[in-house]
Amino acid sequence: MRLGSAVGRYFRRDKQEHRVVIGKDTRRSGYMLENALTAGLTSTGMDVFLLGPVPTPAVGLLTHSMRADLGVMISASHNPHFDNGIKFFGPDGFKLSDDAEIEIERILRGEIALCKPESIGRAKRIEGGIWRYVEYAKTTFPGRGRLDGLKVVIDCANGAAYRAAPDILWELGAEVIPIGVSPNGFNINEGCGSTNTALAAQTVLQHGADMGICLDGDADRVMIIDERGTVADGDQIMGLIASRWAREGRLVGGTLVTTVMSNLGLERFLTTQNIRMRRTGVGDRYVVEAMRAGGFNLGGEQSGHIVMTDYVTTGDGLIAGLQFLAAMVETGKKASELASVFEPCPQLLKNVRYSLGFNPGFNPLEDEKVQKSIQLAEARLKDEGRLLIRKSGTEPLVRVMAECEDAAMLEQVVNSIVSAVEKAATRNA
Repeated sequence: MRLGSAVGRYFRRDKQEHRVVIGKDTRRSGYMLENALTAGLTSTGMDVFLLGPVPTPAVGLLTHSMRADLGVMISASHNPHFDNGIKFFGPDGFKLSDDAEIEIERILRGEIALCKPESIGRAKRIEGGIWRYVEYAKTTFPGRGRLDGLKVVIDCANGAAYRAAPDILWELGAEVIPIGVSPNGFNINEGCGSTNTALAAQTVLQHGADMGICLDGDADRVMIIDERGTVADGDQIMGLIASRWAREGRLVGGTLVTTVMSNLGLERFLTTQNIRMRRTGVGDRYVVEAMRAGGFNLGGEQSGHIVMTDYVTTGDGLIAGLQFLAAMVETGKKASELASVFEPCPQLLKNVRYSLGFNPGFNPLEDEKVQKSIQLAEARLKDEGRLLIRKSGTEPLVRVMAECEDAAMLEQVVNSIVSAVEKAATRNA
């Protein structure tokens, strides 16, 4: 509630009407946070429009199209149901900058000035928001293309796109096999979605589908399944879209923006296509910041965030999936022919979950023995590969990733660091 008041105070402008739109995914806790945020926002004179369960990119789109001062998405994305989070969008539909978030935190720590009683904002639920997004998403499918004759599995992760995604594909002409479309408040991302693709792969094979689209809980990530049940990650999808857009003269600056996590194989492939790669830190917000600074229109992450600013202001898994389907329709090729545009360099990523114990500020990467393990691993790799270790921004996880042509060395290097982190976590527990 205080956060709602703080962000409401930050976005108050000297005008008659102050609007905020709030969307959420399907977590049970979303009701609690939605009501608390609404109370805080209306206490500073903001009128609140409640969208209900909608994809994150829909919130960015509607914030701008409804001339709202602020957009809010209540979601923990690909995380399990017991986590939740809050994403803020400015009036331009883009996520807030670090500077804006720091200022909101400053307001949050102080005495928040509420509005006068006669200026308290109103709140109302609107039903049409999701369908505005549905209609817009359909317009991003190139030309007058149709999906007639294609059988598509869509896995909505029991999340925010469970209504919109199947409808969009069906209305474009596809035969749709939906899974992960029965949310109960607790099953979001559970055994399904972009982080658990086995069910979708099995369904593609079982139904003889042409391809599958796997979204995450708030539908801003995507993984593609080809007709053989093989998974294509964000790197492969970006490689396909970037090469097609470059040939069509649509890739602004001849550049793809991605993160340090993207595979070396993607970088090599882009070089053959005369496309530049610009790497950023991990996180779609940093990708978008680099895109906006350079005026580029395509970027994303290996994890499946695909950002196409010609269409949307943030990652949109379904619109990225439509771009893949457009390639299938226009070329007449099977998904398997399009889903593997480059040979990946061997890459191994392992996540180490740890407990904060009695120390909420605990950081395993500051442990002396972990640091020593990292130094030894870097010495082993030298010029033969690369190492990336970071804390998750949303969970108590350490992600250990290495890339190396020598598969045996790759396994040894990653496992040595994982073991050191696990031991440090045990000492803290």
